[in-house]
Formats: sequence, structure tokens, C-alpha cells
Amino acid sequence: IAYQTAYLKAHYPAEYMASVLSNNMNDIKAVSFFMEECKRMGLAVLGPDLNESFLKFSVNAEGAVRFGMAAVNGVGAAAVRAIIREREENGHYSSIFDLAKRVDLRAANKKSFDSLIKAGAFDSFTDTHRAQYFATDEKGLTFLERAMKFGSKYQENENSAQVSMFGEASTVQFPEPDIPECETWGTMETLGKEKEVVGIYISAHPLDDFKNELSFCNANLSHFKEDLSKYVGMNLSFAGIITDVQHRISKAGKGWATFFIEDYYNNNEFRIFGEEYLKFRHFLVPNSFLFIKTVIKAGWINKNTGVAGEPRLQFTDFKLLHDTMDELCKKITIQIPVQEVTEDHITNLQQLLETNPGKQNLYFTIWDEKEKIELNLPSRIPKIKITNELLSTLEKEQINFKLN
Repeated sequence: IAYQTAYLKAHYPAEYMASVLSNNMNDIKAVSFFMEECKRMGLAVLGPDLNESFLKFSVNAEGAVRFGMAAVNGVGAAAVRAIIREREENGHYSSIFDLAKRVDLRAANKKSFDSLIKAGAFDSFTDTHRAQYFATDEKGLTFLERAMKFGSKYQENENSAQVSMFGEASTVQFPEPDIPECETWGTMETLGKEKEVVGIYISAHPLDDFKNELSFCNANLSHFKEDLSKYVGMNLSFAGIITDVQHRISKAGKGWATFFIEDYYNNNEFRIFGEEYLKFRHFLVPNSFLFIKTVIKAGWINKNTGVAGEPRLQFTDFKLLHDTMDELCKKITIQIPVQEVTEDHITNLQQLLETNPGKQNLYFTIWDEKEKIELNLPSRIPKIKITNELLSTLEKEQINFKLN
């Protein structure tokens, strides 16, 4: 079996991973693990889509793994089968109104549509965005509810159409409800609703915007699931998003808190007391992106038994991830192969760097792969400001760099 599965994974990677994900569809941790494996393999995992998804995970025409609609909480198998059956018989859905007119609304109800919208399954309808479906009118009805009422009336009319004396079916035309104007959801709200109905982030991760800042971490939350005794005396720095906070008061009247933080790999609950709580409590706000430094201390010695207790955390610093680049990054080293040291390339690079004046140091590493020679040089131009916009530009220009 091991040889057979290894063969399938090597030669049919998308189909193999779609099957593995389908078999673990009800286990969110397993789905998260295998989605990370897909990323490692270079396989794209796309969210659910009304016009492409099936009941379980599948592979689309481009070779990407597509999320199964039944993996979305609140969406029953009957609703998915009704959507797929109509799609296979009469083609793709072109809009919410086309969907409401065609699909069996007794099987696919409002709850199913609510969840599918939040998961992004309606994103292929280019004339509407997710927030619009939940915008209410003066009567308090959401646009989704009005669209479903329209579809229900249309279907009732189709089913009860009377044949006229000329032998033609008489139908009543119903106007489509107006699509409301409203702002799109922000990134955090969009991702939060995805996680609400799927259990994981699908289209992106909240930390994607901080990939450069994460380079200053030497640990992640998985470390805190291990035996901390091997880290005693070490400084561990990690980053994540606060998902929940509970501020409390002890019997002695002192404040303390528990907070949950999440990163790409895991989530963990921490407790903070005493002076550390008073010093850092203003950072403990849900949906805050934090960079945290800790020291792992040896456990307290029991006076009676002389046995040390469990290792403990001492929080030494909290920072907003937005501020990490300014406060922790001291320099950037731009790495240039010797064959690219041309007048045009250096002029373009100089113009880019001079438009970002700041307080951080700039260095260059010129290297020759053939001769195995490397030369490190400080920059002559004034110091620069290292921003994510600058780093993104360097990446687009395929210029390698290192942050310190």
C-alpha cells in the first residue's frame, strides 16, 4: 500500500491529494495539514465554486484541487446534489438569479446559500460580491432572501403554468430584484467568515501581508505544543493574530488574562499575569497582529519535594506586527550576481532606493557563482526606509535580498 500510494502521489499528485482531503473532510486539523502539504508540493487548492465544485474535493481542468461544497458547514449533501444535478443537465450558473430560478430551493435552502457565499462559492458571479448578499432593504430583507423569493415565485409559475387555447404555455414575467450597492468586506472580515463556515482560511491567510516581518521570528506556535524543558533559558520570538481574549481579576484583586493566538501552523492559549499583564494588556485586543518575545524559565522548585515544576513563560516584549519592520530591521543586504552589475541595472536600482530615504542601513553582496567569490559592500547612498512596498518591488524585479 505504501508503494502504491507513493506512486499515486508522485504521478497523480492533484488526484491523490483530492482523495486524501475528501477522506479527512470532517477533520479540520487534518484538512489544514494536508492543505499545507499541497502548498509544499506546489499544488493550488481553490475554494468552493458553484460552477466547478462537487460534493467532495476534486481536480479541475487546470489541475488544481477544488474544495468540495459538502466540506462547508451548514451545506447538506442534498443541497450540493441539487446544485450539481441542475448544473450537469443545463450548464453553468450565470448569476444568483439564474441559480435561484433553476436549482431546487426545497433542497438548497437559505442556510446552504449563506454558508456557500461566506466560503466564496458565489465568487464566479462577477456582477455581485459577498457583502451584497447580506445587505438589507427597508423591510429588513437581505438581497439573498429577495433573490430566493424571486426564484421561488418563478419556479411556482413554471410549475403551474396553464396551457392557453392556442397550445402555448402562459408565463408571468417577474422582475429581478435590484442588486444593492455596498462596500466589499475587508480582508479580515472576508477571511473570518471563511473560517466560520469552513474552519480554516481558504482564499488567503491574515498573516500573508506580514511574510517579511515573520522572518524576525525564531519560533512558531508549534514550539509551545512541545516539551518546553528543552527550551529553558532560550529567547523565543513568534508572531500571530489574537483570536480571543479574556481579561480577569484574581481573588487578590489583581488583573490577568488568557488569550488565544494563531499563526500559519497552529493556535495556542497563553496566560499573562502580574507586571507583564499591566505592561502589555493594551496589546491584547482581538484581531490584533502581534510580535511577541518570551524567555522560557525553569519551573519553580517545590520546597517540600525539591522537584522543579513545569517550565514557565516570561513575556519580555509585545509589538504590533505593523511596527516590526521599523523597530527590528537594522539593514537590508541586496544580493546581485556579478553578471548583472551593468550600468542600466545599477541606475534603476539606485533610483528605486533613493526614493525611499530613511534610517536603515543598506549593503550589497556581489557574487560570482562560477568563481565562488563573494564581495560584501556598504552602500554609499544615505540610509533608506525598508517597507513592504519596497520589498515587493525588489521581488517583482527578481532582486534577492536579506533582512537583518
